[in-house]
Amino acid sequence: MDQYIGKMLDNRYEILECIGTGGMAVVYKARDHRLNRLVAIKILKPELANDADFRRRFHDESQAVAMLSHANIVSVYDVSNSDGMNYIVMELIDGLTLKQYMQRRGTPLNWREAQHFITQIMRALSHAHGRGIIHRDIKPHNIMVLRDGSVKVTDFGIAQLASAAQNTMTQEAIGSVHYISPEQAKGSHVDCRTDIYSAGVVLYEMLTGRLPFEGDTPVAVAIQHIKSIPVPPCDLNPEVPRALEAITMKAMAPELNQRYGSAEEMLDDLKEFRKNPDFQVAAAPEAEAADEPTMVVPAKVITASVRVPVERREPERSSQPERKERRREEDEYDYDDEPPRQGGALPAVAAVLVILVFIVGMGYFLINFFIKDLFAEAPEYDVPNLLGYTLEQLEQNKSILGDFTLEVKGTIYSTEFPENQICEQSPEANTRVREGDKVITVSVSGGEDNMFMPPVNGWDARQALQKLQNEMGLQVKTEYAPSETITEGYVISYTPIDGIKVERGDEVTIVISTGPEQKQATVIPFVNVPIEDVKAQIKQLGLEVGKVDAYYSDEYAEGRVIWQSVNPGDKVDKGTAIDLWVSKGPEEPEPTPSEELPGSDPPVESDAPVEPTQDAAVPTSTQTITVDLNAYSGSVRVTIIVGEQTIYDNNVDANLNSTVSRQVSGSGLQNVSIYINETLVNSYPLDFGQ
Repeated sequence: MDQYIGKMLDNRYEILECIGTGGMAVVYKARDHRLNRLVAIKILKPELANDADFRRRFHDESQAVAMLSHANIVSVYDVSNSDGMNYIVMELIDGLTLKQYMQRRGTPLNWREAQHFITQIMRALSHAHGRGIIHRDIKPHNIMVLRDGSVKVTDFGIAQLASAAQNTMTQEAIGSVHYISPEQAKGSHVDCRTDIYSAGVVLYEMLTGRLPFEGDTPVAVAIQHIKSIPVPPCDLNPEVPRALEAITMKAMAPELNQRYGSAEEMLDDLKEFRKNPDFQVAAAPEAEAADEPTMVVPAKVITASVRVPVERREPERSSQPERKERRREEDEYDYDDEPPRQGGALPAVAAVLVILVFIVGMGYFLINFFIKDLFAEAPEYDVPNLLGYTLEQLEQNKSILGDFTLEVKGTIYSTEFPENQICEQSPEANTRVREGDKVITVSVSGGEDNMFMPPVNGWDARQALQKLQNEMGLQVKTEYAPSETITEGYVISYTPIDGIKVERGDEVTIVISTGPEQKQATVIPFVNVPIEDVKAQIKQLGLEVGKVDAYYSDEYAEGRVIWQSVNPGDKVDKGTAIDLWVSKGPEEPEPTPSEELPGSDPPVESDAPVEPTQDAAVPTSTQTITVDLNAYSGSVRVTIIVGEQTIYDNNVDANLNSTVSRQVSGSGLQNVSIYINETLVNSYPLDFGQ
């Protein structure tokens, strides 16, 4: 017996049962008596709880995780300790782990379903990363799939604590090595890109039905994460779109700078892929080159880079003789022949005027060609309506598009627009855009050839079957389950989830509500028990007393039950009626009729109706007893007992004989008991008077 079962934590949480065990904690189902709801409680194992430093960090980081609030993250309600036990109170999830879901559905999953799941996982990671929390243990075992197809990520902030407390890879952690990032395998510093790598491995497994790396030991697998590149998903599953493969491989890039920088970046690509399955995934940027070191530049190099007016440039000194000749000519120049120079005032005034004219001219130029445009209102253009046109029509009649440029995003399926017609455009028609925004992005209809699973939860089962079977041509497998919230006969859940592409003949499953779960009772033996006691016992079991008939019996005393309509040990719903036969005791001998004596009074006639009686003698007859063996195979032992007499007891090959029949003669009411392999399989009364 688990030591925690039945224990009350903080006088509030009553532990009901163990529902899971992990490497560092045990998870229990519990009832919150204060809020009257079921919760999950994760209690740390004693070997970790005894570490004071671990307890402190566990409490601090668990408080941070408790602040996460997202539709795709399991809610944490409380973090506390009781009697030295550290525990977390979480939302109780009714669903399967993603690992169990893949095993039940069969892998690989449909790529649309995989894309649906990974998008929700990345939303959860984006929310957590934005609050500084890194999961460090993303794997299908920590992702819950709910009945409505949504997922919730569990164990946020816990894996990093476990890694800090345990230096060795325990047996419980071996499963995680298939999903760890290269930097985790090397023991390096990790950041949010570690979770992105692990999410990429999960997406790879959903798309291909296998893990990217396998090995005989955890160390061998870890080394492959560091040094190896996995086989591209399209090589293992040709149905995977190239763009989704590129997203997977980019998320799993071993080099950090080649991986998605954030969960938001990966989400953006997933959103773009959903709109256009043919879009090109941008490659991650290469590592930036190191900055050039600071250099000392000689002054003459700087001087040489300055532009000098032509009239002020010195002639090129190509040779020493030329320089000497020019120097000689300068020495021989006769300065007396030069006319006297004028005063310097006039040239100075002229220079100022030239400068002013230049400034005014430059200002006029700037105002008219640049500044005026800055304050002028930019022209706007009306976006034409392209919906319903084909690309060929736009090519033939260019006036429809006008000055706009067309960009085709891809093909999507539409029930509104026929195949090849434009069914979406951005920006929308009749909106106004400016000069630089005259590009219209369109999507072309692929028609209605492809079908997608509709959201049938909450539908009447007959309506869902009409839609899925008759209209869509799908093979529908129906299952039934009780529900406290869904009316009987309506759909609780379905597989695959809505939005998944399906084709005619595909098998889908719907779960139909049987209404609130009926409480059952186990029937006990009533034979040879006084009828009044039996009636009281039936009431105590929550059952009803059905029809009660009386028969003569040599075996059972008067007033005791000789037969019941439901066999002992069977479970039936509360309120079920049980029919009974009651003994009237041994049959009395029929009186001999006496002759009427002369002078005797005639019999008195009564007006009261004469009720039928079963006091008449029961004649002897022969009846056939048949035992059905269709549910058995091989050699079985068949025993038939009538009353207290065994009329057949032998081994029978059920593969060769589907039934065993025996005739028996008798009188009155006899009980027939049939045993197969010494187990009572049927018991019923047989009236030989018929």
